[in-house]
This record gives sequence, structure tokens and C-alpha cells, in this order.
Amino acid sequence: MNSSEREAFFKEVDEACKKAIWCAVATVDGDEPRVRIVHPTWDGDVLWFATGPDSPKAHQLRANPNLDIQYQVAPPDFIHVMVRGRAELVDDLETKRHAWDAIDYDLTQFGSTGPEDANFLPVRITPTRVELSEMFGSMNKRVWRA
Repeated sequence: MNSSEREAFFKEVDEACKKAIWCAVATVDGDEPRVRIVHPTWDGDVLWFATGPDSPKAHQLRANPNLDIQYQVAPPDFIHVMVRGRAELVDDLETKRHAWDAIDYDLTQFGSTGPEDANFLPVRITPTRVELSEMFGSMNKRVWRA
């Protein structure tokens, strides 16, 4: 995939994900999978969400940064997006400010007061694989790999 095809693919992924709004993120707790609902935001080919520094997600991602994310867009679209990647917990202020602006919802609804807030911990996901398909992966399946 050349750079313009990659850009077009991630734009289509972003548009599909905006229709889903919420998605499930799977982390690992010891040897057990953990799935939670989150609202990540695409920023080009990087995905962001926020958590607290002492949350179970943060502890699990510190121990094992690998994760899977699944978006499922309801009928009539039936668009399916799967993201596999590595998470990075961000604590430098400049990147926290970038994440605060990139995340497309009001983080103050979840108790954060701004990027300087110690309880605001952005999670940057660098995808290693992104799948965009329809009908639960059975139609029009396209896969990008790092």
C-alpha cells in the first residue's frame, strides 16, 4: 500500500469508527483477557483514548502493551473494524496536550480538568494490523499491516 492508499484507507477507517462511537478494547490481566468499552479517536494512523493512571487498564497495559480493539457498526451498515497494536501510556506534557486536543469528546465528563491533570493518562495505540470489512469480516475485507 503506497502512502496515498494508506491515507485513504485510514480515512475510511476513521469514518467507519465514527459511526460506531464506542468499541471494545481487550487487554491482558495476568493470563486472563479483559474487555472494556472505550471511545478511541483516530489521529491519522494513530489511535488515542484516555484512562486514569491507576486504572486497571493502565496497570494491564504497563505489564503488557499489546491490545485488540473491535468496532461494530450496527445495521444497516454492518461495518467491522479490528485494530491490533501496542499501547503507550503518555506522561509528557506536550504529548498530553496533543492527545487532549485530538480526542474527540469532552474529557471533563470523565473527571479530567485538562492535559495538566495528573489523573489524565492518554493512551496512544500504534496499530500493527487494521482490518476494515462488512458483515463481521465476511465481505469486502481489507487489511493493513505495519
